[in-house]
Amino acid sequence: MGASIEQEKNLQAEQDTELLEKRVLPIYALFLANTVSLIGDRLMFIAIPWLVLQTTGSASKAGITAFFETLAVVLSSFFGSQLLDKLGFKRVSILGDVASGIAIMLIPLCYETIGLSFWQLQVLVFLAGLLMTPGSSARYALLPDLIKLSRMPAERANSFYDGVSRVSGFFGAPLAGVLILVIGTSNLLWVDGATFFFSALLLAWSIPASKAKPREQGQEQGNYLQNLKEGLTFLRRTPVMFAIAITIMITNMLDQGMSGVLIPSYGQKVLGSAVSLGWLIAAWGGAAFAGTLLFAAIGHHLPRRLTFGLCFCFSTILRFFALALGLPLPLLIISYAIGGIAIGPINPILSTMEQELVPTELRARVFGALTAMAFLGMPLGGLVAGFLADWLGITPGILIFGCIYLLSTISLLFNPSLKGMDQPKRTTIADGVQ
Repeated sequence: MGASIEQEKNLQAEQDTELLEKRVLPIYALFLANTVSLIGDRLMFIAIPWLVLQTTGSASKAGITAFFETLAVVLSSFFGSQLLDKLGFKRVSILGDVASGIAIMLIPLCYETIGLSFWQLQVLVFLAGLLMTPGSSARYALLPDLIKLSRMPAERANSFYDGVSRVSGFFGAPLAGVLILVIGTSNLLWVDGATFFFSALLLAWSIPASKAKPREQGQEQGNYLQNLKEGLTFLRRTPVMFAIAITIMITNMLDQGMSGVLIPSYGQKVLGSAVSLGWLIAAWGGAAFAGTLLFAAIGHHLPRRLTFGLCFCFSTILRFFALALGLPLPLLIISYAIGGIAIGPINPILSTMEQELVPTELRARVFGALTAMAFLGMPLGGLVAGFLADWLGITPGILIFGCIYLLSTISLLFNPSLKGMDQPKRTTIADGVQ
């Protein structure tokens, strides 16, 4: 009798363990799939401009490539929500990763067999960028349901998910540099494509099918352009958010020119090594993650506007002007690490402002408008950076971009519209909760 009771307890314990594993496995699988996929993104964002610079020696052509890559991201970000509503989150996340992996692998396949012309590279890069964003959006959309399934605290789950993007840069960038050195740029793209297939397989195996049906076209979503117009109208009538949105649009444009053209060109022609470039980007990403954690601990004690403006300005000086001065690599890495810590508070402050100022019923439309404005200038940034580098040189191009960036961020300290940053409208949050 005693043995039978003990056996029943053991069986119950095994069943409880199995049930817990079924609940928590999907969300941890999502974290892992997202990490691998984002590392693949970092590999691509370093490998593609490096391949163009290796084969053509032209920063202008690297800028054209960055233009088509980011144009695809912009278009898919604007209109990809329709695809999510029709097909569902899990399906889009899997199909997006598979399609991205195929498009990326076609680049080294053509390069090593029939040859790859410049216009063919642009088509494949555009397709890869077009297919990548819906998959990323779908993975994020899966998160709320998996949080409920796992019974994990939402704050912890969202911190893990957000931290992945920072950590992927920390690991992905030096990994790209090492792989370019060891196996070559074209072979790196095979590894890059494989990361997307791994992500797709992991999600297909681990994520349970959703019981909710994808929304029919037009249901609860209205016309996209009308929604965008309403979101832009809200921004225009909210001076503090409109001023920040304009600044972010300008800085994102300059960031794309730096990351897509000027920094890879600097890494190849000045640093002379993809490995050195990888460590530089890793220092920025890892330190930015540390800065985010530091702000999470003490940020609520700091004045928002002053913190936002000074951190933005300080990180600009350390990032752009350290390169323009031609500092040796160890000093560049230190400068980038300190600048990364400084940039850490920017996104948390922006998120807090958005949550406080935007009514619940307008969040989708306003956030869509913010995304549209943030991405709008990015294709132009890579294009301008490429022609500027070929016309004046890499260092003058970095200096010009840095001066414009610094003027934009300094304006945050003096723009009267931003006085509202330190006067949060907490009633909006309360209304949203009700």
